[in-house]
Amino acid sequence: MDVSCRVLFHFVGLLEDIYYNFHPNTLIIFITNSEICDFFYISLKKKMMKISKVVVIGSGTMGSGIAAQVANAGLQVHLLDLTKDIATSACERIKNSRPPLLMEDECLSKIIPGSIENDIEKIKEADWVVEAVVERIDIKKSIYSKIDNLRKPGALISSNTSSIPLKVLTEDMSDEMKKVFCITHFFNPVRYMRLLELVIGPQNDKEKISDLVTFGDKILGKTVVVCKDSPGFLGNRVGVYAMQVAMTEAFNLGLSVEEADAVFGRPLGIPKTGIFGLYDLIGIDLMADVLKSFIKELPTSDPFHEVGKELPIINQLIKDGYTGRKGKGGFFRMNKSSGTKVLESLNYKNNTYKLEIIDSMPTDEIITEYSHSNGNFVDLCEGGHVDKTGEVKAVKLLSIAGAYWRGDENNKMLQRIYGTAFENQEELDNHCLLYTSDAADEGLGV
Repeated sequence: MDVSCRVLFHFVGLLEDIYYNFHPNTLIIFITNSEICDFFYISLKKKMMKISKVVVIGSGTMGSGIAAQVANAGLQVHLLDLTKDIATSACERIKNSRPPLLMEDECLSKIIPGSIENDIEKIKEADWVVEAVVERIDIKKSIYSKIDNLRKPGALISSNTSSIPLKVLTEDMSDEMKKVFCITHFFNPVRYMRLLELVIGPQNDKEKISDLVTFGDKILGKTVVVCKDSPGFLGNRVGVYAMQVAMTEAFNLGLSVEEADAVFGRPLGIPKTGIFGLYDLIGIDLMADVLKSFIKELPTSDPFHEVGKELPIINQLIKDGYTGRKGKGGFFRMNKSSGTKVLESLNYKNNTYKLEIIDSMPTDEIITEYSHSNGNFVDLCEGGHVDKTGEVKAVKLLSIAGAYWRGDENNKMLQRIYGTAFENQEELDNHCLLYTSDAADEGLGV
């Protein structure tokens, strides 16, 4: 039965349940614009295209993750890079990844490393080719030219770009390739992050793209959100801005990277990587490229320009090879001390590393002042201090509460602040939840 109506639902989960139970021959596609989420159906009368052979070009963090997830689905995937050695090293990283990118060790045999120069012909057999190279338009377009000359008719082509507009990527493409080319933006780590943004344009063959949506959903196990071609798409447009605001405020307040991550982490319902840890996970060099793309594409009136400017510390880290977890380290790094690996954090004020600890312990003066404010963060922040001193103190207190998982010592610190001890971890967890919830209710912006 064909469905040709448009319906706007508030509860997407309910919609999906209805769709799967009652309309097995239809496919839900989500299109976003500035005002609403427009849900519409595309009939799938024809049998879905079978995707069994995949080529991923680029074996960096994202390319490796995509290849691993394809292998998890039981499919063969060729992972190509400048040299076979680079791709082979990527396979070794996949094998040793923590948390593991592979569901089973045997899945690694599905990933075949190769070089762009010697194995580019594999594209002729591929049902889906994914480009996941560095965020440089000239390099990407050079690869697209090779793909267009080799792809078989009807094969799907996509880019994993996180910020470059579809219209820019396709401006020099043949009309035929434009029909089957879209953006498939996975999130890192690919195995664990459910979201897959699929960016399309008016030039796309909607039925062909619907095959890729179904593949992403049914085979790769992703929540596929189809969106229009706008800067940053959905996730990054919001997420990157939030990251930049948090980093800018951390610098303005003089917080250490571990203090900032303690606040911009679990207390706000965000993974404990926080802001600087997330920068390291994504790749500091990749984030720099993303920011440049945003600055170029967004209008000058957009508030992103206030927080997206180049920072000397970022440029210096990249120059020195500190690009995050994939490099020598970044805002955090693993170092050896007396034969033991230790986690160190960057002091961005003098560009040196130290053991990663919350070392800005509350002094008696801060605790006393906190007590005089009746335990109210807003009172503490607005207590007439100069140069945001009160706000810094409040944020540091919050960072200590947010860092409760780092060790037993924090229990003692919290006892000094609250005048009470916690009998067990659950009691401490619940108290910290109340602590941060109260701060949110009081309107504290952190």
